[in-house]
Amino acid sequence: MTRVVEVREQAVRLEAAIRNSLVDFSQMTVSVVAVVSDRVVGGRPVVGLGFNSIGRYAQSGMLRDRFIPRLLDADPDALVGDDGELDPGVVRDLVMRNEKPGGHGERSGAVAALEIAVWDLAAKLAGVPLYRLLADRYNDGAYDPSVDVYAAGGYYYPGEDGTDRLVAEMRGYLEEGYTHLKMKIGGASLDEDIERLEAVLELVGDGSRLAVDANGRFDLETAIAYGERMEPYGLRWYEEAGDPLDYALQAELGRHYEPPFATAENLFSHQDVRNLLRYAGLRPEVDLLQMDPGLSYGIVELDRMLDVLRDEGWSPRRVIPHGGHLMALHMAAGMQLGGNESYPGIFQPFGGFGRQHEVVDGAIAISDEPGIGLEHKDELRPVLAELVPEAFA
Repeated sequence: MTRVVEVREQAVRLEAAIRNSLVDFSQMTVSVVAVVSDRVVGGRPVVGLGFNSIGRYAQSGMLRDRFIPRLLDADPDALVGDDGELDPGVVRDLVMRNEKPGGHGERSGAVAALEIAVWDLAAKLAGVPLYRLLADRYNDGAYDPSVDVYAAGGYYYPGEDGTDRLVAEMRGYLEEGYTHLKMKIGGASLDEDIERLEAVLELVGDGSRLAVDANGRFDLETAIAYGERMEPYGLRWYEEAGDPLDYALQAELGRHYEPPFATAENLFSHQDVRNLLRYAGLRPEVDLLQMDPGLSYGIVELDRMLDVLRDEGWSPRRVIPHGGHLMALHMAAGMQLGGNESYPGIFQPFGGFGRQHEVVDGAIAISDEPGIGLEHKDELRPVLAELVPEAFA
């Protein structure tokens, strides 16, 4: 039986001098977690690696004070499944002991970073890529050999006006093989944002290939005003117009705007997802959901969310996770979701999937390296080697 001998965490700053309608990313950090096992292969310990997604903050304190000690203090025999090996689902339940219901917030990202690192370890121990392990565990062995991805960008760059940089950025994504794009709105005036939007539409040629994201900034009046201006373009989706927990705003906006909506990246539990589907007026055949397992307790909670979707008449194919990271790409393939976000040029060292993953006609076939493969991402490898040098020696 493989045992966990050490867990390490490090806060790493994003390389992102950009902003959306509300947030400056230049000060943001990410918690990287390494779960070190006593299994040694080729003179190196087998290590599980994960992080808490992109665009929030590290949860170092909670990880070091609560969740990591619970894992390390547990009886090793209490961490295994029926096969006698480390079970990520069992670990997730154990580290959540003595936590009150509700209060998800930052806690959900801390648990996610730890749980996903355990999944990476479990897949490496099994000698399979994570998506194959997830397919066997949750999806009767079925998986998608490739995943549709879209390039998310179009942020606001401090000190720069106009559309030249925006168009050049979006053109670069198309040249990399992406067929669908997403850009930010709400960080400028309505007229300026429409000018930016039209510049990108001229590039992509069809509104169904472009989505927009307001990052929850708008009140109802502003959300409706943007919707009225954008509706003729037939956009792929209109994302997070208002606060993600304001289900009444979303429901009322849906009475004024007919094309698809997308939301839920800032919902951190299956209970929140259930409330969204019951009260926000979303349409199961039209709208999209974007829960990010790296922000919402990890893969076990994602499976619970998918159960809620099915109960409410939704298909998992309506889920396109937020985050633009390799962890969610595996989840999209192994649980047969509707696609995945990508940050191909931003949010380093975490954004994107690594050069071993080529985008062809807007889709990616995931490498069959055991685990998630984070250590094979060139930008991230130095960070991981600093955290667990013995695994990279």
